[in-house]
Amino acid sequence: MATLKQKKWKASTVISIIVITILAAAMLFPLYYMFAASFMPDGDITKVPPPLFPETFTMANYAELFKKPAVRWLFNSIFVSGLTTIFTLMVSSMAGYAFAKKRFFGREVIFFILIATIMVPKQIMIVPLFKVVDSLGLFDSHWGLIVPVLGWPIGIFMMRQFMSSVPTEIIESARIDGCGETRTFLQIVIPLAKAGLSALAIFTFVQSWNDYMWQLLVISSTPLKTLPLGVAAIQEEFSVRYGPQLAGAAIASLPMILVFLAFQKYFTKGITMGAVKG
Repeated sequence: MATLKQKKWKASTVISIIVITILAAAMLFPLYYMFAASFMPDGDITKVPPPLFPETFTMANYAELFKKPAVRWLFNSIFVSGLTTIFTLMVSSMAGYAFAKKRFFGREVIFFILIATIMVPKQIMIVPLFKVVDSLGLFDSHWGLIVPVLGWPIGIFMMRQFMSSVPTEIIESARIDGCGETRTFLQIVIPLAKAGLSALAIFTFVQSWNDYMWQLLVISSTPLKTLPLGVAAIQEEFSVRYGPQLAGAAIASLPMILVFLAFQKYFTKGITMGAVKG
């Protein structure tokens, strides 16, 4: 009887592994082909059926890409996404700590309104947000991309959930030992919420990097363009240059892949903690 159950368990495990492998390959194939096609000439990319491997390996697409201000675009994207991530972590951690551990008048009402804004589609907010950015003199500047997302409701919600999991007794013990509010927050609360901060950092970086629509509305000068905007602009009047665009897309995807790999452990732990403690 035990042998029969063991065989069934082994069969189900093998089937699960096969299904997961197929699904993973299907999801990773577009990423693979993007990198492979970036080393192909345009003639090979437009073949039917297209080759799965570069028949003629060439770096011409990357050479053509870097004839344009691609390095500047890449720096702009890293600058905007990096500062957005840093400032969002600062604002969200402080706001999340206040909502989780502080008692003040209207706390629940304010938090409810904050959560309600998550349900509003971003497309509805674009026109009023654009008018606010323009009135502040932030149009066609990187700060016009950074400032509007500093109070990201999802980030505040995530950090409030993680801050709620920090034992109140530890905070009270720190205060009894003479720690002030700032020292308690920085030396006690923040290290305990490191997993949540890492997960939020990945979400924020990817969201900022891929926010093509908002970048397209705010940025008009070529030197200030981010990499997604620059890559989208690489096309001739009557034809599309797939090679340089795929090369730009490959470069644009690398920072997000590296960020995820660097914070993967904390990201997985953070998501699990959020699901359990919610």
